[in-house]
Amino acid sequence: MTSGGGRKGRRLSGEDIALWEDVTRSIKPIRRRAPKPQAVSESLETPAVAKPARKSAAIAPAPARLVPPKSPPATAPLEKRLKQKIARGSQPIDARLDLHGHTQAEAHGALLRFLRRTQSRGGRLVLVITGKGVRGESGGVLKRAVPMWLGLPEFRDMVIGFDTAAISHGGEGALYVRVRKVRE
Repeated sequence: MTSGGGRKGRRLSGEDIALWEDVTRSIKPIRRRAPKPQAVSESLETPAVAKPARKSAAIAPAPARLVPPKSPPATAPLEKRLKQKIARGSQPIDARLDLHGHTQAEAHGALLRFLRRTQSRGGRLVLVITGKGVRGESGGVLKRAVPMWLGLPEFRDMVIGFDTAAISHGGEGALYVRVRKVRE
């Protein structure tokens, strides 16, 4: 006997064949589990008589799933090439927003209005300046909050992705944000 996909016609020894036969005899098939009973909503009618499932019956088709409304995918970092083009100046920045001196509430509202306005005007790339925060701390409040806000559902309709800006545009204290085209 030769091995099925073996190495250049290598033959199995008698010991290998005996070992393989022992292994294949000791294998037990996996039992198929009965499908879990599904909760029936009150609005759906239930059949008068439910037939018990037979073990030999084929697996029942998967139940219909509720499809959530379409929402844009989560934001992602900018592509390396795009970020390089922006840093070199060959990709223009359509608008800038400086959040220095704003409270969190003011900054959140200003960012939301800014992105909506930019999107409605057809802008595709913006620079949001958050500031680096007080030296010695882990960073400013807005520096930590703005990236979290950009991932929220209220911003997802407007934001494709974002990434830390190049040093020439503020470095760790600023973000490049790609704006989604307006859905029609």
